[in-house]
Order: sequence, then C-alpha cells, then structure tokens
Amino acid sequence: MIKNPVQLRIEKLALWQQRLFMLCLCERMYPNFVFYAKQQQNDEDAKSYKKILDLMWESLLVENVKINFDLQLEKLEVIIPIITEDSPYIIYPAIDACQALSEVLHSYLTCEVTEHAAKVSSISATTVAEFEMTKSNIVLSEDEQQTLPSVIDEFDFQWEIFRILRDENNDMIDLIKGLKADIRESAISNIGVFLSD
Repeated sequence: MIKNPVQLRIEKLALWQQRLFMLCLCERMYPNFVFYAKQQQNDEDAKSYKKILDLMWESLLVENVKINFDLQLEKLEVIIPIITEDSPYIIYPAIDACQALSEVLHSYLTCEVTEHAAKVSSISATTVAEFEMTKSNIVLSEDEQQTLPSVIDEFDFQWEIFRILRDENNDMIDLIKGLKADIRESAISNIGVFLSD
C-alpha cells in the first residue's frame, strides 16, 4: 500500500479530526461504489453503503449518539462485492471504498484511530495508482506509483484536508458540515467517477 507523508502528521490531530479525515476520503470514494452497484443493477447495496456512511457523519455531528458499530460492520460486510472471472474493473475501487469505510468503523471498535486513518489514506491512494496502471496497462513499483500525476493529486487532496483540520478555528460542527457538503457537492471520486444523482 502506498504511504503518504501526511500519515505521520495525522496523529497530531484530535481523534474526532482523524475520523473526519477518514470520512472525507470515504465520501470521496463513495461514487466508485455507487457506479459499481448501478452496473450490477443493485441500488439497494448503494443505499446501504450511504446509510452507514451517513451514520458515521452523524457520529461526529451528534454528541452521544447511540450507534451499534458492530451491527454497521456486519451490514457493510454483506455488501462488499465478490470478485468473479467476469467482474468489471470498477469492482476493485468499489471494494476499496468498502474497506475504507470498514476502517472508520474499526476505529470506533478498537479506538486505534491513527492506525486506521493511515490505512484509509493508503487505500485511497492505492485505488488511484491501480486505476492508472490498469488504464495504461503497466505495472509500477510502489515508489514509481507515488510519482504518477493522479497519485500526486490524491496526496494534494489529502494534505489539503489535513491543513484545513490543523488550521481551522471555526466551530467544530460548522467544519464537519462544511467539508461534508463540499465533497458531496463535487460528486467526483478519487478516480474521476462522477455521481450523477
């Protein structure tokens, strides 16, 4: 998995900020899962992913909200796509989106937030690198993957989120709502999949 230097800085953030960092990346990967689900004519799985994602946002926005994280993890595991011989490529970014959301859930269950935040950072960057390698029909080492323009763009996005979290002096709720709205309104995934509705 690709490592981004931002992963070493994440631990300096408060735990809720680390979870917010993860959720921003999950929100950005969500269109990949939706695109796959639509290809499979399976809107229910896309709705299930969205419900779990929305609950994770709620966990940050609503103080003392009661969420059964074990149950949400079970619901997520049910919708993780299974690769077959005739699976389309988009199944891999869809699985990555599930793995990233799984890391958020595990961060609540294990309380090892920094470790999970680093994994989400790696998952998102690796999704981008593998998409580029597949598109160009090439195989690159991990070091070479990190020099791909699209991976550099992904790192830039992650650094931008980190800087906003580190430097933000506004109200916590306003910050969370603002980042959530910005990413949802852009409706474009880390590999350029556009969410049409």
